[in-house]
Amino acid sequence: MALTVGIATDEKEQEKIFKLRYKVYCQEWGFDNHVDHSSRIITDKYDEHAIHFVAKDDAQKIVGAIMIILNSSEGYPTENYCELNLDKDGLPRDSLAEISRLVIHRDCRKRAGDRYIYGHDEERRSIGSFNFPQTYGNYHTTYKRNEDRYAKQNSKRGGDSYSDRRKRHEVLISLYKAVYQESKRRNISHWYSFMTKGILNFLVRLGIEFREIGDSIDYYGIRTPYLAEIMKIDEEMQGKAPELYDEFTRGL
Repeated sequence: MALTVGIATDEKEQEKIFKLRYKVYCQEWGFDNHVDHSSRIITDKYDEHAIHFVAKDDAQKIVGAIMIILNSSEGYPTENYCELNLDKDGLPRDSLAEISRLVIHRDCRKRAGDRYIYGHDEERRSIGSFNFPQTYGNYHTTYKRNEDRYAKQNSKRGGDSYSDRRKRHEVLISLYKAVYQESKRRNISHWYSFMTKGILNFLVRLGIEFREIGDSIDYYGIRTPYLAEIMKIDEEMQGKAPELYDEFTRGL
């Protein structure tokens, strides 16, 4: 699949993103009640303060989207909905953004293990079942979700190579590359993000490190708040996935 990723500035293109949110969040995962969205789109107050990224296949069909929320009077979802265990006033507000609203078309979520990364089965687990270790730095080597057949398969075959992961998760990686490059151009130094444990696990293996900063909550399924420092991501990615780092920084 030939994939192109760019910033969605056109209102019609943004509306297609909002429709994809509706299909995934309402119709497929049931996180939202369809009766609350008669227009068959999902938007929120942060959309107008965000940069929207869109991924399209070779037929120009939208197969994924993500956004980064910039500093505004609305604040950030992470701060507004979570009780955080950090001094948020000490963060650089003008260089802080939040990665939000990752959505992947179901045509790109067909593999058996995708449900553990992108959401549906992962989100059905109760908050208390995560058994997440206290030492975040050891997460990707010590933690395994209960009854996670995907993790068991990977452990038996010794894990996946970078090229294998890249092939399977092209949309996800390409969207994060777009977020990374735009953040660099705007001198953004820190990211907030709400994520599933599955997405976090995948990103950490590539050197895209996030630090847990609060308890998991039910927000479009079970999500955990995280904070990342882009300078540290640069260091980790160079060590864990140098090919990916070269790609992320190419053209900057």
